Amino acid sequence: YRYENGSAYYHEDDREGLLKICRLVIHTRYEDYTVEGFNVLYTKQPVIYISSAARTGLGQALCNQLGLPLSCMCRVPCNTMFGSQHQMDVALLDRLIKDDVESGKLPLLLVANAGTPGAGHTDKLGRLKELCEQYNMWLHVEGVNLATLALGYVSSSVLAATKCDSMTLTLGSWLGLPAVPAVTLYRHEDPSLSLAAGLTSSQPVEKLRALPLWLSLQYLGHDGIVERIKHASQLSQRLLENLKNLDFIKTSVEDELSSPVVVFKFFQKYLNRDQTPHAAQASTIQHPIISNGGHTYDTFNQWLGEQLAQLVPASGVDVVELEDEGTCVRFSPLMTSAVLGTEIQDVDQLVDCLKMKIPVLTSTLQLREEFEQEVRRTAGLFYIEDLSWPGLGVVRYSYHSDGKNDDKQEKELEKINTELLKKLNELESDLTFSLGPEFGGQKNCVYIGMVTEDLDVSELVETIAATGREIEENSRLLENMTEVVRKGIQEAQLQLQKANEERLLEEGLLRQIPVVGSVLNWFSPFQASPKGRTFNLTAGSLESTESTYVSKAQGTGTTPPPTPTSSLTKQRLPGQKIFKKSLRNSDAFSETSSVSHCDDLEKVDQRPPTLSPGQEQRPLETEKAALQKEVAQATNEDAEDTQSGKSPNDCTKVEEQESQR
Repeated sequence: YRYENGSAYYHEDDREGLLKICRLVIHTRYEDYTVEGFNVLYTKQPVIYISSAARTGLGQALCNQLGLPLSCMCRVPCNTMFGSQHQMDVALLDRLIKDDVESGKLPLLLVANAGTPGAGHTDKLGRLKELCEQYNMWLHVEGVNLATLALGYVSSSVLAATKCDSMTLTLGSWLGLPAVPAVTLYRHEDPSLSLAAGLTSSQPVEKLRALPLWLSLQYLGHDGIVERIKHASQLSQRLLENLKNLDFIKTSVEDELSSPVVVFKFFQKYLNRDQTPHAAQASTIQHPIISNGGHTYDTFNQWLGEQLAQLVPASGVDVVELEDEGTCVRFSPLMTSAVLGTEIQDVDQLVDCLKMKIPVLTSTLQLREEFEQEVRRTAGLFYIEDLSWPGLGVVRYSYHSDGKNDDKQEKELEKINTELLKKLNELESDLTFSLGPEFGGQKNCVYIGMVTEDLDVSELVETIAATGREIEENSRLLENMTEVVRKGIQEAQLQLQKANEERLLEEGLLRQIPVVGSVLNWFSPFQASPKGRTFNLTAGSLESTESTYVSKAQGTGTTPPPTPTSSLTKQRLPGQKIFKKSLRNSDAFSETSSVSHCDDLEKVDQRPPTLSPGQEQRPLETEKAALQKEVAQATNEDAEDTQSGKSPNDCTKVEEQESQR
């Protein structure tokens, strides 16, 4: 790795090497630290500088392990005007160091990146090294781009890392080697201070930490190490070349010629493809997607990264959150290709999947505003604004309560929207309807997923509203029916009790005595027709069962009213799914052709019968007499055929022709 005249420290945690380096610098800059300890640091507070693009929690972990307050950690912002937005601002760092020196603090160490954890950008290591030499500071470098030092060609920005005071190499993830330690290379002339900082040890166990890594490197050899790192760089270049030809994809790479990390995101500069920059500037003033500050794009890119990782798991793409650019998709083959076995075919498959998802993203983004307007114009629907949902939008069917309390109304609302979601999923459409995310989503809502450009938004909204009304009407019908049945049962009980009293009066008191009643019924049977009650659900009234016992069958009663259904009966072409826009030209052609065909049929019906040459038109009476004569002749022939043994069916065609005539 082109690091000459250095020593190595092997450690399990990749932050442990930097921790030991900090202790080495403290022992070097504070001569009395071994004797007086914290009192020396109190008189002149040390300061450690790290980039704002560094790993999350790195500064806090160093302060906790070193026993220093968080005020000893200074975060240096990245560039805002010139240069990469992921590189440390050198001019601002210079001002920060000067302010700390003037306030009596001691600048101790600077942690730079050769490949930031998020975007993989490299700080300006050459200028940072000059600044550290000016203020007598220690420069430590870490990052994934340090792996390219083993290649034949190394960019000048990464090659400057060989001049730093220390660097940390994570060979296990770069080369796909499990259970191997990380390595921190450093240069220092005093071995006693290295021993005091814990960088060297006389224990054999500490020395044997390098054995797994040494055996693995011997197995791979120099050519094997270079080949794996070179293969990962080629994968990045292959993806970057393909992303340049894709619309609505914005890349964020430091060097297009040699960038081992590719970060990209979906970004639609203009709302419509045929929109000009001036029109786009005018339209984005009030557009909700632009006014929401990129939250929608973050949601869409989160969905895009998850979809690509699911469709092409061998690619190893993941989702990262960058400070200025928001949510992005990252492809870092140096960290994943050796373990996952990523090949060129996987990168090509990743690009193909990305091409399939871009039209879906653009269509959904363009139709979100139309969907919101349609929902707000439709009675009974309520639009829910949820910027964290990657899809067309969120809608809720508002239940019209009739003086019900909040708890009952909430339960009824949940019941209707749950049934609405079930009904929508039963439709044969390409859309996905769900209850939303598992955590943090709105309750009692229908979440609509990604859509395509041929979606008929108005039909979708009308179907949701009609289905919700149908469910609400059925629910109210069921409630009314329940109340009617309850009252009918009470009325039936009263009528049956009254009928029992009347039966007792008709039978007499003697028939109610157990023994006497049986003897009396044997001598003089009492004929009483059974009287019952039946409840007509359609009419909501009680009826007698006498007609049932007389006819030995239960009457059907009146026909129940039809169940309310949706009034949407849109005509569709064969094979066309619901919520899809039909081709207007083909519809107009079919309607025109059908109308013209009907007109032709009417003209044919109104056209007088055509006569053959030489044939004259006979009067109606003459035609009738001739027809009777032919029918009589056909009847005689039929009788003769019957007598001769022929079946009358043989003359069926003749009879049909005569009848038609």
